[in-house]
Amino acid sequence: MKWCRYISILLPTLLVQPSPSQNALPDQVFEVLQESGLRFDRLAQSWDEGLPLGNGMLGALLWEKDGRLRIALDRADLWDMRPVPQLLQPEFSFRWVLDHVEQNNYRPVQEMFDVPYDREATPTKLPGAALEFAVPMGDAVQSAELRLSDAMATVVWKNAMWLETFVHATEPQGWFRLSNAPPGLRPAIVPPPFSLPHGGHAEGISGPEGNDLRRLNYASPVIAQGPDSIVYTQQCANGLSYQVRVRWKYAAATVMVGTWTISTNTPYPLSAGKSPRLLVPDEEGYQEAYRSHTQWWQRYWSRSSLLVPDSILQRQWYLEQYKFGSAARRGAPPISLQAVWTADNGRLPPWKGDFHNDLNTQLSYWPCYAANHLEEGAGFLDWLWLCRPTSERYTRTFYGTSGLNVPGVATLNGDPMGGWIQYSFSPTVSCWLAQHFYLQWRYSMDTTFLKTRAYPWLAATAQHLEEIAIEGTDGYRELPLSSSPEINDNRIDAWFRSTTNYDLALIHWLYEKAAELARELGRVEDTRRWESARSQWPELAVVPGTSALLVAPGVPLVESHRHFSHLMAIHPLGVLDWGRSERERSIISASLSALEHTGTSLWCGYSYSWLGNMWARARDGAKAAEALRTFATCFCLPNSFHANGDQSGTGKSSFTYRPFTLEGNFAFAAGLQEMLLQSQNGTILLFPAVPSAWQSASFTGFRAEGAFLVSATLAGGKVDSAHIISERGGTLRLMNPFPGAPPIVHGRPIATEQLQQPVITLEMEAGSEITFTRESP
Repeated sequence: MKWCRYISILLPTLLVQPSPSQNALPDQVFEVLQESGLRFDRLAQSWDEGLPLGNGMLGALLWEKDGRLRIALDRADLWDMRPVPQLLQPEFSFRWVLDHVEQNNYRPVQEMFDVPYDREATPTKLPGAALEFAVPMGDAVQSAELRLSDAMATVVWKNAMWLETFVHATEPQGWFRLSNAPPGLRPAIVPPPFSLPHGGHAEGISGPEGNDLRRLNYASPVIAQGPDSIVYTQQCANGLSYQVRVRWKYAAATVMVGTWTISTNTPYPLSAGKSPRLLVPDEEGYQEAYRSHTQWWQRYWSRSSLLVPDSILQRQWYLEQYKFGSAARRGAPPISLQAVWTADNGRLPPWKGDFHNDLNTQLSYWPCYAANHLEEGAGFLDWLWLCRPTSERYTRTFYGTSGLNVPGVATLNGDPMGGWIQYSFSPTVSCWLAQHFYLQWRYSMDTTFLKTRAYPWLAATAQHLEEIAIEGTDGYRELPLSSSPEINDNRIDAWFRSTTNYDLALIHWLYEKAAELARELGRVEDTRRWESARSQWPELAVVPGTSALLVAPGVPLVESHRHFSHLMAIHPLGVLDWGRSERERSIISASLSALEHTGTSLWCGYSYSWLGNMWARARDGAKAAEALRTFATCFCLPNSFHANGDQSGTGKSSFTYRPFTLEGNFAFAAGLQEMLLQSQNGTILLFPAVPSAWQSASFTGFRAEGAFLVSATLAGGKVDSAHIISERGGTLRLMNPFPGAPPIVHGRPIATEQLQQPVITLEMEAGSEITFTRESP
C-alpha cells in the first residue's frame, strides 16, 4: 500500500511492523495472515464494528464516537451478580413447573421464571469504560487496520499521525502509542452511564438489544486526574467495585506512550497471579511488552493453518481464529455471548452478555479441537469445574436429584438466570456440556484429565439422568418434561410429554460415552451400568417412510427454525454417522432435505454455520461451502462480528436485526475444519467434504481424536500427502486416501497389503511420525 510505504519512510523509528524475516511463522502463513486482517479507510462509527483486541480477560474495541477516537475497555469478570428474586422462592422446582403443565395453567410459570429475565436489569455483564482522544477524525483518517499476525490495531491520519494499540497477550494490560500527537494531548476516561440523573426513573428505559445501563443506578464514579495518569473508580452493587487506571508518558516531543488496565475487588478465582499493574509507559517498556506479546501470538498461529481456494472462507477462518485467540484463555472466564467486547453504547449487552449453555457456549468452543488449541479451550472446562458445586446445588434444589446438571442460562458464578425455562432449566444441559469434557480427552488422550475431570463429569450427569427419568407407557424410560431448543419459544407446548430427539440424542450419547470412558478406566461395573441405562431409552423418532428426524414422536418440524436441536444426533454428537451404515446415511440425507424444505426465513447467522458443519458430516462439500459462505457474506459486520440477522438485504433470513454474539463465528471455523479433517468415532478422514471444484487445498497442524497431529495436501483434486504425528501413541486408523495405488511411506515400513485396505491401521509409538505421499504417475 502506498500509505504504508509513505509512513514507513516518514517515521522509520516509530513503527512496530513485523516482517517475514522477523517472524517465526512460515512465510506463506505470515502472508495469509497479513492478507486476512481488517483494513478500512476510516474508523467504524459503531461500537460493534470496532477493531477488536483482547487476551481472554481484557478486551478493547477501537472506533470513532462523536468525532473522537475511542477505545472501549472491557474486563471479562465485571459482573453485577444481584440475583433474580423469583429464583430464590419455594416455587423454584421442576415439580412445581410439571404440576402447572399438567394443569394447563402455565402463565404463573412464565411470570415466575421467564418474565424476570427480560424485566430485571441483573444479573448482567458490565462494560468497563472508554478511553477517548480529542484528535481529528472522520475524513482526517487515512486508514484503520487490524493485523492478525501480531494482534495490533493501527490508525494512520493524513497528517502523518499514527496510532498503534494492542492488548498484551498474557498480561492484564493494554498499550497505545500515538506518534506525531498534537501538543498537550491527553486521553480522557469516559465512564459508562451507570447513574440515573437526580430524581430520574428507570422505568421504560429499554430496547431490543439491551436495557439502559442507568437502570443499574450505581453511585457516581470517582475520577482522579494526575499530570500523566487517570484513575476511575466505580462502586457498583453488593460491594462490587472496579478501577480503570491509565498512565502515559511522552517518549519524545510528539510521541505519547501509554498503558491501561482494569482491576476489580472480586476477580475471577482462576486468575490468581495475574494482578493488574501498570508498567512505566516508556519506549523501552512498550517495545519489551510488544516482543513478549508477539511471541505468544507467533506460538498461537504456529499450531495450525490452512489454505483453501476460496478466499472468502479462508479469510473468515483466520479472522475467527484471531477472535478465538483474543477471547479464550486459561485463567480467564470462558467465552460469553460477547466475550471481552461488551456493548459500548450505554446499554446492557445483548441478552445481558451471559453464558447461554443451550447452544452459545458449546458452539464457541467447537473449533479449538481440530485447530489444535486445546489449552485455550480448556478454560471453558476449568470454569465448568469451578462452578460444579453451584451446579450440584442447583440440581438438588430444582430437580430434587443428585448428580449434576447445569443451568442453561448462567452467570459468571454459574447461578441460574431463568428466561424461557424449557431451555434455561432443561434437564439435559449438562449432557451437551459433557461432550466438551469428552472431546478434550479424545483429542489429548490425557489420562489424568480422563480420571479427574472427564469421567467424573459424565458419570455425575448420568446419575442425574437416572434419577430424573420415569417409566413411560411403552416400557422405555422418558423425561417427565422434555424440550427442543427453541421450538415453540416459551409457550406451554414448548414442553413435550414424549422425549424429544434433542434430549434423546443427548441421553444416548451421554450413556454411550460414559460407558466408553468407564471401560477405558477398567471400571467394569460402571460400564455395564451405563450400557444398560442406554438400552432403556427409545430410539430416535423418524418420519415413517422418509426416515427424516422428527422434533418428537409424531411432531415434525413444519416451519423454518434457527436452532437445529432436533438434528443434534447428526452434529455435533455423531450419534448418527455417515460412514457407519446405509440406514444412518438415509436418515441424515432425509433430515437435511427436510430442513432445506422448511426454508431459511427464521434462521440466524449461526444457523448457517451449524448447517455447514452438518453438510460436512454428510460429505457434501459444495453445500457445506455454500452455507459457510452465506454466513461470512450475509451475517457478519464489517469487522467480522456475527450479527445474528441478515445484513446483506438478500433475503437469507427475515431476521435483519444486529445483536452481536460470537457463537456463529466460531461455529463457522469448525465447519471449514470439518470439511478438511474429520476423526469422530476413531477414524481419520482427509478432505472428506471439499467441493469437487477445489483442486488444491492444505492444512497443517490439525489435531485428530487419539492425539494425532495431522498435516495434509490436496493436489489435482486428490490427496497428495499426509504427515501424522502421534503425541501419545496408540492405534492409527486412517481412511485410505490413496485407493488403487499404494503411497510412498516414510517413517516406518508398512506392508503393501496394509496400504491397500479401506482403512490403514497401524500401531504408533508416542512421538513417532509417518508420512504418506502419492506416487507420481
